[in-house]
Amino acid sequence: MEGVVGLLKVRVKRGINLAVRDTKTSDPYLVATLDTQRTKTKVIKGNCNPVWNDELTLTMKDTKAPIHIAVYDKDRFSNDDGMGVAEIDVKPYIECLRTNLKMNMNKIPDGTKLERVQPSKHNYLVEESSIIWDDGKVVQDMILRLKEVECGEVVIQIELVPLPGRRLNV
Repeated sequence: MEGVVGLLKVRVKRGINLAVRDTKTSDPYLVATLDTQRTKTKVIKGNCNPVWNDELTLTMKDTKAPIHIAVYDKDRFSNDDGMGVAEIDVKPYIECLRTNLKMNMNKIPDGTKLERVQPSKHNYLVEESSIIWDDGKVVQDMILRLKEVECGEVVIQIELVPLPGRRLNV
């Protein structure tokens, strides 16, 4: 695992008001890409508000590289239809993680907000995203607005599990 700093867990919770790509609904799935790695959720048939609750795992080498998100409608006899794209900027999360790994986190109660990330023209956030201490882990919950589509949002949580002895450079 040369150059890998950790395992990035992308918890894909659900989609909200995703675009209709079939007659009255869609069969959505989500693809997460980091560097050259690509992983995807299961397909949820006939639902524009799917609940995936899937955990996708990617290896992180470059802590500055964004996670690319794409949602598709699964089609049986033709190419899958695009249902929007987004990017996750991991830099605020990595910076918060680096800062907090140096402190004694055992005394911090679960649910403590370590950092807040505001929506901006440089990210896909629908609303403020919190980086929190949860059950011994630093996680970031977010709702991302999909672009290149008429409507749709996805609810995601990220967590980086650092490999021992590896530095998190930002």
